[in-house]
Amino acid sequence: MAKYEKLTNTLQKLSENLCDSNKECFIIGISGGSGSGKTTLAENIVKKLSQKSVTILSMDSYYKELSDEDEALAHEGRFDFDHPSAIDSDLLFKHFTMLKEGKTIDVPIYDFVTHSRTGNTIKVGGVGVIIFEGIMTFCYRELLKLMDLKIFIDTDAELRLSRRILRDICERGRQVQDIVRQYFSFVKPAYDSFIAPTKLHADIIVPCEGANSVAIDLLVCSIEKRLIEHMSQRRSNPRSPSMTLFEEETVLATA
Repeated sequence: MAKYEKLTNTLQKLSENLCDSNKECFIIGISGGSGSGKTTLAENIVKKLSQKSVTILSMDSYYKELSDEDEALAHEGRFDFDHPSAIDSDLLFKHFTMLKEGKTIDVPIYDFVTHSRTGNTIKVGGVGVIIFEGIMTFCYRELLKLMDLKIFIDTDAELRLSRRILRDICERGRQVQDIVRQYFSFVKPAYDSFIAPTKLHADIIVPCEGANSVAIDLLVCSIEKRLIEHMSQRRSNPRSPSMTLFEEETVLATA
């Protein structure tokens, strides 16, 4: 308990220092297959860190505007949202470059029911820590260079599919048969071709069974260490965003 309180106090002090909008923010990338638990992990990390300086961004916000033809395919469940080309990578890289420089961005809001951007945006800026989660978080070389810590969630395929079915039924109003067809047509092939190979870029790999409270505490301790290294590195030797601080790969697992 005392160790946790010490950790919390340390993180709060870090957050106050990192919150200066003129300072380079610390970017954490979380990747994994659809339904692997990326959003849940990000939210659990935020609960352990100070709310004042941490913001979660989702890659879902950066899907491209579709042409009329592609929009028709999307409504029929025949458009491939799981291919890297479906993401507006230019806007994504521009926004994260701005965040690194302490600037404010306007994040688009994507509606998965209409398969289009709503036209509204959310302002994000002046934060010390950005947690960016998405299935293709590690698929873009330029974006990887801007990340200070990369986490991959390794979850069993059957569990990922069951979670996706529940999510798409409850949140996106889809039918089971359409979800399953889309999974085997696009989601699984994309995972095998584009997502699973990016695991090699991860600094930390979290197996699904390791995503419990004990593992989360260990993960937060690791993040705290990286934040301290990040701040010390910037004070003693300001670095280019393209340089990485971490060479080793860490696997989080429970005994």
